[in-house]
Amino acid sequence: MTKSLEEVHQSVATQHKKTGFRKILAFLGPAYLVSVGYMDPGNWATDIAGGSQFGYSLLWVLLMSNLMALLLQSLSARLGIVTQRDLAQASRETYSKFINYILYFLAEIAIAACDLAEVLGMAIGINLLFDIPLIEGVLITVLDTFLLLFLINKGIRKMEAFIIVLVVIIGFSFIFEMIFAEPELNKVIYGLVPSIPSSAALYIAIGIIGATVMPHNLYLHSSLVQTRKFDRTPAGIKQALKYNFIDSTIALNLAFFVNAAILILAAATFYKNGMFEVAEIQDAHKFLEPLLGTKWAPVLFAVALIAAGQSSTVTGTLAGQIVMEGYLNLRIQPWVRRIITRLIAIVPAVIVILIYGESVTGKLLILSQVILSLQLGFAIIPLIHFVSDKSKMKGFHISRTTQVAAWIIATIIVSLNAKLVYDEISSWLENSNHPTVLWLTVVPLAFGFLALLLYIIAKPFIAKAKSNIENHSPHHLKLQYTPKESYSKKNIAISVDFSKADEAALNNAFELGGIDAQYTLIHIVETVGALMYGGNVDDHETTIDEKLLLEYKDMLSQKGFKIETELGFGKPNTVIPKIINLGNFDVLVMGTHGHTGLKDILFGTTVDKLRHKISIPLLIVKK
Repeated sequence: MTKSLEEVHQSVATQHKKTGFRKILAFLGPAYLVSVGYMDPGNWATDIAGGSQFGYSLLWVLLMSNLMALLLQSLSARLGIVTQRDLAQASRETYSKFINYILYFLAEIAIAACDLAEVLGMAIGINLLFDIPLIEGVLITVLDTFLLLFLINKGIRKMEAFIIVLVVIIGFSFIFEMIFAEPELNKVIYGLVPSIPSSAALYIAIGIIGATVMPHNLYLHSSLVQTRKFDRTPAGIKQALKYNFIDSTIALNLAFFVNAAILILAAATFYKNGMFEVAEIQDAHKFLEPLLGTKWAPVLFAVALIAAGQSSTVTGTLAGQIVMEGYLNLRIQPWVRRIITRLIAIVPAVIVILIYGESVTGKLLILSQVILSLQLGFAIIPLIHFVSDKSKMKGFHISRTTQVAAWIIATIIVSLNAKLVYDEISSWLENSNHPTVLWLTVVPLAFGFLALLLYIIAKPFIAKAKSNIENHSPHHLKLQYTPKESYSKKNIAISVDFSKADEAALNNAFELGGIDAQYTLIHIVETVGALMYGGNVDDHETTIDEKLLLEYKDMLSQKGFKIETELGFGKPNTVIPKIINLGNFDVLVMGTHGHTGLKDILFGTTVDKLRHKISIPLLIVKK
């Protein structure tokens, strides 16, 4: 199985930090990348709409959402730390292919909705600060992709530092906004008491929950915690869980401060002055200066908006990569994946702005957050099942109390979403000129998603989750060796990757060497840990690969072949030539997956880079 964000997997060492503070510092970082999703432009839209329409009365929704987020993100981190699986990978190992395709599709919709909010928010910020047209601002956001590639090539710590700087900019901007706005503290405190003024407030409240407890963040956090390399002992895992919880608590409380500040700003300026319909970020920016009496208020607002859009778009594209690789076991070149993610968001944004103009961006932002909320159940429920599973969590499963709290949160979110969907569909049926079309399309679709949700809830209770090693078992190989009178090779190297391509490579190698030749099976571990630590790496994939290589050796030795094994670490096109050139081999046999052209760009290629570096013949065999 490929590792989550393989290029940075286990790339941050934590074992050799001598003081407690330095140890904690080594673990701090992943939650800050997650927290920016909780203060992205989509949150701004729902917070401004909530504050301008209902004053301080929805502050309690933000607080409740933050507590929900803290629990759920800690569960997500626990899954990644203990199992070395992200949420998408764990889902693929548990549910059928068909179910996983649907879950993948829903996750992609959520990420597209999230990225749409980030693209629009950053474009609005650029438009407000530099007076660049909104369409051009949207197109400029494509450049984020290249910034992300630059940052991730510099290492995950550099990326985390960049994100933290942006979070600090946002935080300081709103500290000054609060000073300018002078909110009424007694009303702020009263706003923490639960109340829903109207059905319109429910829609905004669900949007706030969707914007705060974001589904893609659950996939992201379970992956990012795996960038830390720590002792895989029970004590080491326990320590990693503790430090990551501290990381999450600090980061998410900062996000809560930003969200609360935006809502309070809207309440203290727009609601206070009877401007209940301010939902557009552009309108909020325009009215800040005359209402607060300072030119710095709108400038700081725009700067914070750009920082929020920039930071959250980085994490959104990473989540897209995690979801695709996790659900589909499909690893394409990271830059291709990130450009695809960005285009999925940019194209709808451009079309909507061209057709309806810039005035609908606020409604589009809020809709994107409601879509996120509707997808939450399909991410939260599997997560709760996984971290409650004693066998999967190896003794680090959550307590009964935590399970109850998690299920209560899931029930609240799913119930609110069910209420929203019912109300929306009822409204469409009443106002539609063609209700039959809705009865034949939207209603069955809603029931279909309800059935899927019930299935996801029930399945782990009625059947044990299957843990499937995605690698090709040696016992599935069809070996077709037929003895003949003479053979041309005595010492043969065979590159294996535990896929179906191995079958063709082995059969062709035996045709060259027969039963008397010496065969060396070469496999390369390609994780970031392998790149960083070589043969000293100790991760899940290395353990599985070593086991499978020995199974290959045992099975072939029983058939009478002379087998040696060689496990390398790093990039195949670099490590295989080193092994070959140090050995005394007559030929290298390598199976291929048969992709060329565009697929080489997507998946990368080993053969072309390798063949010029070895001094012996290379036999390439298609499966």
